[in-house]
Formats: sequence, structure tokens, C-alpha cells
Amino acid sequence: MGILRVLKAESFSVSELCDLFSMRQSALSHHLKILAEANLLSRRPEGTATFYRRQLPEGPHESLRQTMFDDIDQEPLGHDLVLGLQRVQRQREAHSATFFREHGEQFKRHQESIASWEDYSRATLHLLDRAGDFSGNKILEVGPGDGRLLPALSKRGAAVVALDNAQEMLDSAKKHASALDNVQFCFGEPASLTDHASAFSAAVVNMVLHHVPDPERLILDVARLLTPGGHLVVSELCPHDQAWAREHCGDLWLGLDPNALHIWAAAAGLERNAELFFGQRNGFQIQIQHFIRH
Repeated sequence: MGILRVLKAESFSVSELCDLFSMRQSALSHHLKILAEANLLSRRPEGTATFYRRQLPEGPHESLRQTMFDDIDQEPLGHDLVLGLQRVQRQREAHSATFFREHGEQFKRHQESIASWEDYSRATLHLLDRAGDFSGNKILEVGPGDGRLLPALSKRGAAVVALDNAQEMLDSAKKHASALDNVQFCFGEPASLTDHASAFSAAVVNMVLHHVPDPERLILDVARLLTPGGHLVVSELCPHDQAWAREHCGDLWLGLDPNALHIWAAAAGLERNAELFFGQRNGFQIQIQHFIRH
């Protein structure tokens, strides 16, 4: 029951679950296999690791499964599990932060070998222009990278906030966009912008989600910053099996399933408006998702 409660809204690798429950991998894998065969868990390979997540109730016994999950969720997590979840989260965050601190320049080079910036930035701007006129409104970019998109966003919005949780990346963005007088650079996470709730008419999250420990939470936090009717454009890699991206690009996830993005967005009060897909010559595929806040 503890495994199902922990996997309610997050996926964890086998090694992370072993840490959480202080179990040997052989014993834990046995439990995970039983739950997966009962269609209570879904599993997803990520390079050499396997991540598990609670399976969404579906099929002829959907209501019965949902009732069972609801009963399970009524019992709070134990103190040790709460501490364990916090520990795993810190480990993921530390891994991501260390990579961008030590490999900022290398990251740009390797990222370009995976996905063409021109492709997804052009598509992002196309969807924003299609959505309407933001000349009197505020635009948010989460994870601006080296700031190459900021001049275009600056022309489209009255004010732009560039937000990043890696100071080195934020400094790089400032170098390329410091002359823009309507761009504000902020260090932190979307959840830290407490003074900007429902303040942005549009938000852009380009190639960020596969770097963050909890992409579902980030979508929820960004959604809260949008005005009613506000627009969110997300570009992201589709699932792939190129595990080298973890080492060379600091990826925590090997792409994200479009259906998962749709589910997370719906839970955050966002409605899917449009989606585009771009195949790359190297075999990777990019998805561009456009959502509107209810």
C-alpha cells in the first residue's frame, strides 16, 4: 500500500524506491512486478533504469480501481517516507544544479545536437502570435537558456520575466539580453514568484521539463502564474532511449510522453489548444504543446 501511495503523483526509479523503503532491490522488484501485472503500476524504461508510476484507472473495472486508490490515499504517508521523499527530491535537484554549474557551455553544444533551437523557437513564436496580441501584457519564460528567445518575446510583450534556478544560466541570458529594457531577470522557481500570481498572459517553457525533478509540479506552478485565458507554450522532447543525454545534457528524463503532459496540464486547469511535432534528422522528436488556462 505504501508503494501505491508514494507513486500517486510522481514516478520513481527502482533504486530511489529501494532508498525510500529501505529494501533490497530483489525484494522490491518482486512487489513491483506483482503490482504492474495487476495493472496498478505502469513502468517506463529510462536508459538503464526503470521508473514506476501509478497506473491511471481504466477499463471495465475503472470505478473499482479508483475507489481503491481513493481509500489508499486517505491514509497519510509515514514520517520516514516523507523524509525519504524530501531526500530523493534534494538528490535530483542537486544533480541538475551541479550539471548546469559545471557544464553550462558544454550543455549548449550537446543540446543543439539533440534538438534544433530554430525549430522549436520558431514554432513557439508561431503559436504565441496565433494566440493573440500580448503587447500590453506580461510574458514569462522559464529556463531562458542563453537568452536567445528574449529579444523576440520582448517585442511581443509589455514586460518579460526570465526565470531560472541556475545562476550561471541566468548570467548567460543576461549577457545576450541585458540591453532589453523591458526584461526582468529572476533567480528561482515558478513557485517562488508569489507576487506574480495570475499576472502573466503568456508563458514559455522551452526544453526545460526533462531537466527538472518534478515536471508535473512545474506545470502546475506555471499555470498558477497565468491569467484566466492565459497561454502556456511548452516545447519538449518526446520519449527516447538515448541514455547518453543524462551525462552530457543533464537530462533527468529521457523525453516526456505527450499524453502525460496533457494529463498534467488538465490537472493544472489548462486546456490543450494545439500541438506540433518535429522529427529531427538524428532520430529525436520535438513536441510543441499549447495550453490555455480555464
